[in-house]
Amino acid sequence: MSAGTEKTATTELGKGGPRVGVQGLGCMGISEFYGDTDEAAARDTLEAALEAGVTLFDTADIYGSGANETFLAPFVAAHRDEITLATKFGIVRSEEDPGYRGIGNDPAYIRQAVEASLRRLGTDVIDLYYMHRRDPLVPLAESVGAMAELVRQGKVRQLGLSEVTGAELREAHAVHPIAALQSEWSLFSRDVERSAAPAAAELGVTVVPYSPLGRGFLTGAFADASKDLGPGDFRVHQPRFTGENARTNAALLEPVHTVAAAHGASAAQVALAWVHQRAQVHGLSVVPIPGTRKRGRLLENVAAARLTLSAAELELLEPIAGQVAGDRYPDMSSTATARE
Repeated sequence: MSAGTEKTATTELGKGGPRVGVQGLGCMGISEFYGDTDEAAARDTLEAALEAGVTLFDTADIYGSGANETFLAPFVAAHRDEITLATKFGIVRSEEDPGYRGIGNDPAYIRQAVEASLRRLGTDVIDLYYMHRRDPLVPLAESVGAMAELVRQGKVRQLGLSEVTGAELREAHAVHPIAALQSEWSLFSRDVERSAAPAAAELGVTVVPYSPLGRGFLTGAFADASKDLGPGDFRVHQPRFTGENARTNAALLEPVHTVAAAHGASAAQVALAWVHQRAQVHGLSVVPIPGTRKRGRLLENVAAARLTLSAAELELLEPIAGQVAGDRYPDMSSTATARE
């Protein structure tokens, strides 16, 4: 299956929201977490994404401690009316402790965070504003109420939540309509299907799967992060990516490669096509946001939305998530840490 240049189809973002390409672009890796970035190539990839019909561009104030939003600003300025711009608040870093991740959900923090993001992005309105992680010590209605006030003020157009349960999604939606739910969803990670996906389908909330390629593992590009990736890549610390876990998980890719070969596609395209078709099972509008800094990979990912897997192929892929070795994240229970 060739990458092609045909534009991606579109879907509605939330009930009554704007139409966006059925595949978005996660911009996190441009600024942090996956090693060094060629900025010129990354800017070329942003332009290629828009040309291919990608219109949902996803960032967050934590990515590069704001550097990702700043990096996107020229692109936003050049294409403001053509794109749907999403960013997030809620994960707090510390200058004194680079490894610290706290959570900020109180109204005062939210008001401060949105002003900082608007300034860095160089825009007067954010199309989709997410609570990146929920602080259970702050009433959800209080946080969403503060977010709703941003909509009334014209600083934000739509609201989103990340990594919440179905019950939390319903609670938030009762305060103000939630347009999008962002959660990890892939052949390796299907926790979202337990309660959040059914709630989203019921409420008309679009699901935006992050890491739909298992942070790159599902592409088959590497077998052991500790050997195949540099020290600046955060995946070397992820339980699923090193040692015996990595070897076990690499073996799970065999059916992915089998299906890919049958379609003349890549493993990444099969993984993305699976997400799209799994969403259909749940009756959901879905916009995966695989991240990449390379034009070729971007076009390959976009083309995956046109790949249809057979029932037999879906059955072949079904057992993978239940056999994955290792947790999504390292054990950080001893610190007040938000996770992504």
